[in-house]
Amino acid sequence: MPKLTFRDLPLDILDPIVGSLSDKRDWTRCALVNKEFNRIATPLLYHSLDSRSVSKTSVLHPCHTLLKRPELALHVRRVTESGSIHKIALFNLVEDAARVLALCKYLQSFTWTDDSGSTFVLHKFLRVIKELPIKRIKIRAHSDIGTGNWGQLITLSGLESVSWFCMEGPPRVLQGWSEILGPTLTHLELGRCAGVPPSVLISVLSQLPKLESLLLKGAAASAVTRILGLLPNLKQLDTDYLPSNSSRSYTRSLGDSADEPRPPLRELVIRASSMDSLGPKMLWGWILENASTTEASLEVFKLHAFSVGEYSNIVLPHTLLVGLARIHGPTLKRFSARSAQLTLNDIDFLCSSFPQLEFIECTNWIDADDMDSLKTALAKGKNLRALRLIINTKHRSHFTALNAADLMLRSEDSKLRFMGVDGSQYTGRWYLMDDDDVSEEDIENRPDYQRSRNSSGQLRTFKFFVTKTERTGEDTW
Repeated sequence: MPKLTFRDLPLDILDPIVGSLSDKRDWTRCALVNKEFNRIATPLLYHSLDSRSVSKTSVLHPCHTLLKRPELALHVRRVTESGSIHKIALFNLVEDAARVLALCKYLQSFTWTDDSGSTFVLHKFLRVIKELPIKRIKIRAHSDIGTGNWGQLITLSGLESVSWFCMEGPPRVLQGWSEILGPTLTHLELGRCAGVPPSVLISVLSQLPKLESLLLKGAAASAVTRILGLLPNLKQLDTDYLPSNSSRSYTRSLGDSADEPRPPLRELVIRASSMDSLGPKMLWGWILENASTTEASLEVFKLHAFSVGEYSNIVLPHTLLVGLARIHGPTLKRFSARSAQLTLNDIDFLCSSFPQLEFIECTNWIDADDMDSLKTALAKGKNLRALRLIINTKHRSHFTALNAADLMLRSEDSKLRFMGVDGSQYTGRWYLMDDDDVSEEDIENRPDYQRSRNSSGQLRTFKFFVTKTERTGEDTW
C-alpha cells in the first residue's frame, strides 16, 4: 500500500477537524497553512468579535482589521462591545466600531457590557443593530442605560433571546416590549425584578407564551408560581426563592396535584439566599408545587442552598426526594444540592429511585476512613458518572485517590469516573499497558486491571489510574 501524503487527505474532513478547535490562535495558524485551510478557518476566526480582548498597553479593537478588510465582516455572527473600552479610547473608535457593525449583515447576536455609564456609545450601536437581523441581545450594565436607549431597545422585533441586567435606574421587565417579542422570544433573562409589582411581572410574561428558558432575579415566590401556569412551553427555569408576606403556606401533600397545569420543565434551578419566619419549611412545599407536572420531564434539579444564621446547615427532607421521585423518577439525570446535607440513606434513595441519574452533588457527614457505607449507598447508581461531596468531618484530608478508585470500581458495570471531594477533583481512566510489564499474577483478582482483545485478536492489558487535581474553576460536570 503506497504511503499517503498530506495532499491525499480528503478535503471534506477538514471542516469538522478545524471546526473542533476552539482557540483563536489555532484558527490563526490554520489560516496560514494554505488556501484550503484559510477558506475553512477564516469564517471561524471572525465568527465572534469581542472588544474586551485588549492589550494591557493599548486598545486593539477588531474594527481596525475589518475597516481594511470589509469582506471579513460577512463572517461575523456575534459581537460583544464594552463601554469601558470606548471610554478610555479616542472618540473616533466609537464611530469606526459603528461603521464596522453596519457591515456585519449576517449578525445574529449583540452583547453590551458596561460599568462606566457610557450610554452615548450604546445609543450609536442600537441605531445600527435596528437594521440588522439579530436574534439575540444581551445588556449587562451597572448604571441606568437611559430612557432614550430603552426607547430604541424596545423597538427591536424578531428576537429569540433577551438577557437584561441593569443594576441602577428604574426596574424594567420588558414593559412595552413584551407584545412585540411575544411571537418569537424563547429565552429570557431578567436580572432585576426586585421592586417590580408581581402583577406587572405576571402581565409581561403572560405575553410571551413561546418562552422555553427563563431566568428571574428578585421575583417573589408567589409570582413565580403564577408565572409557571402561564408558560406552557417552558423547559428551563432559574429563579430565586424569595418568600413575601403574601406568600401562602405551602403545605401541599405529596399526592396532591397543582392548582394550575405546570409546564414540562427539564431543568429547575432554585437559588435560596433568604428565609422567612418558617425558615426553609415553606421552600420544600414550594419546590414540589412548581415541579408538579402531569408526566415525568425533569432532567436537572439544582438547589443553590443558603447560609443564613441558624439555617447555615440545611438538611434536605426526605419527603422532598420522595415527591420528586414520584413524578420525575424516570427522567432525572442531575441532582445538585450544593451546601445542603443528605444522609447516606438519601443518597441510596436517589440512586435507586432515579435510574437515569448521572450526577450527584451534596454535603454529607461521613468518616473519610470508612468509605464502605458510601459504596453501599451508591450501589444502585448504575448510570452515575460524577459525584461531588463536601465531607463534613475532621478527617477530610484522609480521602485519597485510592478511596476514589475504590468507589469508581465498586462494581464491574460502574460508570463513575469523576469525583469532587471538598476542594479536590479525582478523574479515573483506563490506560493501555505494556504486556511485557504485566504478569497473570499481577492482575489476578485486581479490579484495577482489565484484559480484552482488539479487532485483530491481540490481547491487551489496561490499568485504571486516578489523577488528583485541585479545583480551579467550573467543572466539566
